[in-house]
Amino acid sequence: MQLSSSFRFFSLIALVLLAFSSPRPADKHVHLLPHFTHGSTLRYTIETRTSSTEHTTTPILNPEGASQYKQSTSLIIRLDVLDVQPSSPQSPNSSVRFRVTFEQARADSQADAYAPEAGALDDDVENLETRTFEFSIDSANSLTAVTGLDQIAPNREVAARVLSWIRILCSSVDLPRDGIEIGQKWNSERPLAGMPLSGLIWRNESTYLRNEPCAASSGGKTSAAIAAAGNNAAAPNAASSPSAPDDCAILLTRFNILRHGSEHSDATPEDYVRNGLRTSGKWTGSGESLTAISLGSGFLVSSTQSATQDMDYIIASASSGSRIHHVGRTTTQTDITALPIPSRPAS
Repeated sequence: MQLSSSFRFFSLIALVLLAFSSPRPADKHVHLLPHFTHGSTLRYTIETRTSSTEHTTTPILNPEGASQYKQSTSLIIRLDVLDVQPSSPQSPNSSVRFRVTFEQARADSQADAYAPEAGALDDDVENLETRTFEFSIDSANSLTAVTGLDQIAPNREVAARVLSWIRILCSSVDLPRDGIEIGQKWNSERPLAGMPLSGLIWRNESTYLRNEPCAASSGGKTSAAIAAAGNNAAAPNAASSPSAPDDCAILLTRFNILRHGSEHSDATPEDYVRNGLRTSGKWTGSGESLTAISLGSGFLVSSTQSATQDMDYIIASASSGSRIHHVGRTTTQTDITALPIPSRPAS
């Protein structure tokens, strides 16, 4: 009896020691944050195709106005890292300062009727070529200290497009801070500013699908691009990931545009109220993107996004009652791909 009790006791001790000495499974989470270094450079090609059908009713009739538009743009953008400020007790948010150079800017619009505004928009896009501006992005993925953009893109629509492209390049997907693993899903949302209706939000649902060679995500052009862009950046995920450092994480994101609050609640933004206007109506949208991010550097390798937006809203004068009624649908396809850095000629 005593022998049996002792045997059970020592067996229990052995099991406890075995539990503590057994290797724990490796953490499969990866952190896909870009690792920018001072002096590094990235280049991207951005191709967009937009098609819109719209009808606007105003107090002044314009029977010759266009109702169908198509526009394609082709850009090559260079990002130079000017400064990297790590986080500190005094400033918990790190930040990176960039200079953007438009190496190429092309645009072509077509309309079903005379539309001088479409040609003017093309000119505004093409005027970006060889021009530069600067901005910073912090660890919360917020763009700050934008300088020079208002000089090279006085058209607010063009400036808004530029900032949307830059956000994709620097932070293509909102990622959980504690990392992600294959098969994981997560949600995020952000408010849409500058819209004629208040309370609009952009809601994402993302999935980490798989890992695959980066070159497979961009037609074989990416290996040199990522190697050049990374410079001396470390590969923080290589140790914890079973994939090679030149592999990419493939992320699928589906999104919706919707409005917080009741359908019948006041939708007028504050700046419209200050100008004596009232707005009402609907603005919805949906789409998806497939994104490849380098596991080694955290840099965007490629992104393909399709989106559809439907709008039906009224802007009315609170004093006179005159109003503008806009109804439209816009579909957009955007393709972004990393490019190699051209080698400098030997001196």
